Amino acid sequence: MMAKKLIKFKRDFANFKTACIPWERKIKDVESHFGSSVASYFIFLRWMYGLNMVLFGLMFGLVMLPEVLMGLPYGSIPRKTVPREDQATAMDYSVLLDFGGYCKYSFLFYGYYNNDPTIGVLKFRLPLSYLLVGVGIFGYSLMVVIRTMARNANEGGDGGEEGEFTFSWKMFTSWDYLIGNPETADNKYASITTSFKESIVDEQENQKDENIHLRRFLRVLANFLIISCLGGSGYLIYFVVKRSQEFAQSDKQNLSWFEKNEVEFVMSLLGLVCPPLFETIAELEDYHPRIALKWQLGRIFALFLGNLYTFLFALFDEVNAKLESEKVIKNSTEWALNQYYANYSSFFNTTDVPLPNVHPADVIRGPCWETAVGIEFVKLIVSDIQVTYLTILVGDFARAVIVRFLNYCWCWDLEAGFPSYGEFDISGNVLGLIFNQGMIWMGAFYAPGLVGLNVLRLLSSMYYQCWAVMCCNVPHERVFKASRSNNFYMGLLLLVLFLSLLPVVYTIMTLSPSFDCGPFSGQEKMYDIIMQTIEQDLPAFIGNIFTYATNPGLIIPAVLLMVLAIYYLNAVSKAYKQANIDLKKKMQMARDEEKNRRNNKDSTNQVMKDLEDLLPNKSLIPTPTEEEELPPPDVVKEKGSKSPKVKPEEGLLVQVLGEEEVVVDLHGNKR
Repeated sequence: MMAKKLIKFKRDFANFKTACIPWERKIKDVESHFGSSVASYFIFLRWMYGLNMVLFGLMFGLVMLPEVLMGLPYGSIPRKTVPREDQATAMDYSVLLDFGGYCKYSFLFYGYYNNDPTIGVLKFRLPLSYLLVGVGIFGYSLMVVIRTMARNANEGGDGGEEGEFTFSWKMFTSWDYLIGNPETADNKYASITTSFKESIVDEQENQKDENIHLRRFLRVLANFLIISCLGGSGYLIYFVVKRSQEFAQSDKQNLSWFEKNEVEFVMSLLGLVCPPLFETIAELEDYHPRIALKWQLGRIFALFLGNLYTFLFALFDEVNAKLESEKVIKNSTEWALNQYYANYSSFFNTTDVPLPNVHPADVIRGPCWETAVGIEFVKLIVSDIQVTYLTILVGDFARAVIVRFLNYCWCWDLEAGFPSYGEFDISGNVLGLIFNQGMIWMGAFYAPGLVGLNVLRLLSSMYYQCWAVMCCNVPHERVFKASRSNNFYMGLLLLVLFLSLLPVVYTIMTLSPSFDCGPFSGQEKMYDIIMQTIEQDLPAFIGNIFTYATNPGLIIPAVLLMVLAIYYLNAVSKAYKQANIDLKKKMQMARDEEKNRRNNKDSTNQVMKDLEDLLPNKSLIPTPTEEEELPPPDVVKEKGSKSPKVKPEEGLLVQVLGEEEVVVDLHGNKR
C-alpha cells in the first residue's frame, strides 16, 4: 500500500511540476494548431524571459537596490539633481517620453550612482559591485546558452533512423487515449493533421527534381539583391546617425518630432520592411522550408547586426566628441575652483578654505556620455516595442477583421486571394527577439533599469503575441518541423552575446569614464576600481598573486594550452561522431539481414551481394539440371521430416506435411 501511495504521489507531483511551467497550455494550443515551428518561437521567448528574470535579479539586488536604500538621497549631490535650466520642463510628458528630465537623473541610468568606495552602514562596495555585475551578466548568459545548446545536442533519441516508417508510426501511435476534454481532443486532432502535413512536405522536398542551372542562376540573383539591400540599410543608418549629431548641436525647440526621433524611426522601419522583402526575394531560390528558414534567419541576422554595429560606430564617434567637450569643462571647472581657493586664502589670509557654497542644481555638468549611450539604447528598445505592437495590431488584427467581415460583400474571395489572413513571421520574430536581447546586454551596463524594462516587454509579448497568433493568423501553407532549429537559434544568440560583449569590454578597458557622474568617476579607466580594491582592502600577497596572474608570460602559455585542449577535444569529438555513424550503419545492416533471413529472401544489401559474388567456391558450383533437381528414387525419409521420400517397391512418392502423409505417384496423381 505504501509503495502504491508513493507511486501515485510521484505521478501527481510530476503533473504538478508540469502545471507550474509558465504558459505551457498556451504554447501547447499554439503548437497543436500551427505546428512545432511556431511553437518553438514561444518556447524560445519563455526561455528568454527566464534568463532575463535572473539578470534582473542580479542587477536589481546588487546595484539598484543598494543605491536606493543606502546611497545619498535625491538632490543631495549634482549627479542626483536636475540642472537648474532643465527643472522647468523636467516633468513634461514629451521630455519624460524621451527619457530626459527626472528620468535621466534617476537610478535607471549610469550617471545617478555615486563613486564612494563604500556606502551605508554595511560598507557596501557599490562601484566594485557595479563592474562585477556588468561583466557577470555576460558570464552567466554565456554559461546558460552553452549549457542549453549542450542539452539540445544530447536530445537525439536512441540513435535509430528517424525516417523509417514515418507515416505508419504517425497513423497508429499519434492519438492519446487519455484525452477527456473536447477542446483538448480538437487540439490533438489539429496537431496530428499538422504533423502529417509536415511529413508530407518533407517527403515531397526529398523527391523533387529541378533544373540545376536555372536554380543556381536564381539563387545568385537573389543573393545579389539581398546584399544590395544590406549595404543600403547600413549606409542609411550611418547617414541618419550623423545627421542626428548635427541636430543635437542645434536648438531642440526648432526640431520637429521626426527629426528628434529619426534614428529610432529609421532603424525600426528597416527592421519592419526588410524581412518581408528578403522573404519575397527568397522565393526565387525554392529551398526546402527548413533550409529557407535558416537562410532567412541568417539574412535578417546580417541585417540587424550590420544596422546595430553601424549605429554603434556612429554612436562612438559622438562619445569621442563628448569626451573632448568633457575635458574642456573639467579643465575650466578646475581652473575656477583653483581661483576660488586662491582668492579666498588671500582675502581672509587663511589656508583653511571651505568648499564653495553652490547648490547642486547650479553646478556645471559634463555631458556624461555613459548616460547618453544608455538613453539611446532605451529609446531603441521602446521604439521597437511600439513598432512591433502597432504592426501586430494593424497588420494582423485589422487585416483579419477586414477579411472576416468584408468577405461576404466583396468582389473576390478575400480569404483565398488578397489580402487573406496573415501568417506568423517566424524568422522576423526570432531575430527581433535575439537582437533585442543583444541590445539589452550592451545597454544594461549604461542603463541598469533596461533589464527590468525588457522583463516587462517579454511578459506582455507572450500574452499579446499568443492572442494575435490564435486570433488573427492561419497556419503556414508549407508547414514543417522546426525542432531541429533550436540549436540554430541558440547559435545565433551565442554569436550576438559575443558581439554584444565587445563594445562593453572596449568601454571598460579603453575609454575614460566621465569625471562627474557614475560609480567610476575619478578613475582613469573603469577597471582601475579592481586594482584599487586589491591594493587598499586586500592583503599584499593577494595583490602579488593577481599581478603574477596578469603577467603576459603566464597568460600566453595558458591561452596556447586552452587552444591545444580545444583542438584535442574537437578531434576526439569528430572521432566519436564517426564511430557513432559507423555503428548506426552496422545496426541497420544487421536489421536488414535479420529481416531477409526470416523472410527467406536474398540479401538486399548491395555490399553483401558484392561479397557473395566474389566468393571463389560459389563461382565454381555448377548450375543444377532438371534431372538433378529431382530426388533420387532410393531416398527414404522418416516420418516427421519435411523432405520427400520414395518407396521403390510401389513407385510412390510419400511427402510428409506435418503429421499427415500425402502419397503421390510419379505422374503427380494423389492417392
